[in-house]
Amino acid sequence: MYRLTTITSALLLLTSTEAFTTPSSIQKNIKTSTALNMMDIDTPANILSTMASLPTNILADAPAAPPGDFVPSYSKASYYTVLGLYVMSFPGIWSQIKRSTKAKVKRKTYISDGEAVDGGKDLRQQAGEIMAYMKANNYEVVEAGEVITFRGLVQRSASQAYFLVFCTLLGMASLALVLQIQFQDLMLPVIGKPNWFYLCLLSPYAGIYYWQAGDRVDDFKVKLASNDEDTENEVTVEGNDEEIDRMWRALELREKGMVKVAGIME
Repeated sequence: MYRLTTITSALLLLTSTEAFTTPSSIQKNIKTSTALNMMDIDTPANILSTMASLPTNILADAPAAPPGDFVPSYSKASYYTVLGLYVMSFPGIWSQIKRSTKAKVKRKTYISDGEAVDGGKDLRQQAGEIMAYMKANNYEVVEAGEVITFRGLVQRSASQAYFLVFCTLLGMASLALVLQIQFQDLMLPVIGKPNWFYLCLLSPYAGIYYWQAGDRVDDFKVKLASNDEDTENEVTVEGNDEEIDRMWRALELREKGMVKVAGIME
């Protein structure tokens, strides 16, 4: 019984390794198992010597699988379409920097209640409120007639300069990433392979350009009129968009043709 169990275990060991061996290794295993049956394995010493004589290079004889070559693929049409859109939109950074030194002039018309309405104002009172507001914001009257022209000095803003630097930094970083992908194998004569992210060092010049432009002078024009029933005053303004927005909020004017909707907190 002892001899049968030992032989069976050895055969099972050989059979379990045949799935991982080459044909030449299988032939070696057959010869080994035949020799094993012919051996005298009655004693433990013979068992140990027999197990030690088993081939140890069964798995080593198996051929290694050739490494597969990974080739990434992408749609060139989609890639160059996105690249073209990026190239067309990139000049917007320069446009933003240039426009930061100039006023965005707009012309809008607002209305308020006239003197015929309870709590309304006549044109003289309305003009006085506008005059007080403009002087409080460092504007002076340069021409008074049917159209009142105010002129004021708009100081440069440090927060605006920081904002331009931040936007330019993001733009330069995205440009560097695009160039690094597009020209991966580019070698320049002197510097070798360029590091495109050095373009980000140009971003502070956007703030310098804005700051050197200095303070700007803005003109703001106002024209007042009322309807025949004196129930509505019409205020036509032309000037910097930001200043117009601040004025109608401060004087509680309503844009003509628009209906004011009360907010949740009002």
